[in-house]
Order: sequence, then structure tokens, then C-alpha cells
Amino acid sequence: MLNVFLDDRRPNPPGYKLARTAEEAIRYLRARQVNTLSLDYDLSTHPVTGLDVVRFMVDRSIYPKRIIIHSANPFGRRRMLRMLLPSKPESVAVTVQPLPWI
Repeated sequence: MLNVFLDDRRPNPPGYKLARTAEEAIRYLRARQVNTLSLDYDLSTHPVTGLDVVRFMVDRSIYPKRIIIHSANPFGRRRMLRMLLPSKPESVAVTVQPLPWI
């Protein structure tokens, strides 16, 4: 099982595999290899954002055990939380841990 850090600019923390695009993160989710997923909202692939990864999880009911929203964008954090919280299984932990802008 992998820990995946979705971010287009920040380096991955130790113990995390880096996904620079939403598509990369979704590939890991499709393979059901993700234990923890840490999400940024704003990506250089705009208009594709971290919300697209959340939408993928919700639409297909594919969730890692833990989701961290690390985006510094307060609007993006709220959008991802509003979509995740009502649909995720109770066993999935969701936390918000914003990281500073780079």
C-alpha cells in the first residue's frame, strides 16, 4: 500500500509517492494501492484540480483509509470537504492540514 502526495509544486514528504497531476493520483486509486492520500487543490493542470480526484473517489466509491487535505487554498479545501464528508465511509479518516504556499 502506498501513501500518495498530490501536489504540482511541493516536494513529497518522506514515505509518500509524489503525484504531480490528478490523473497520476487517480491511477493509484484505480489500482487500489493507496493507504493515505494527501491532496492539493490548485494544480498546474488547471482547470483540473484536486476536486477532480475527490469526484473520482465519490463517483466510484473508491477511498483510501486516510485522506489529508493539505491545500493552502481555503476555497479549494472547503469544496473538497463538502464533497467528501457526506459520501465517504465512516472508516475513512479525513483531516485538514494546510501547508504554506510556495
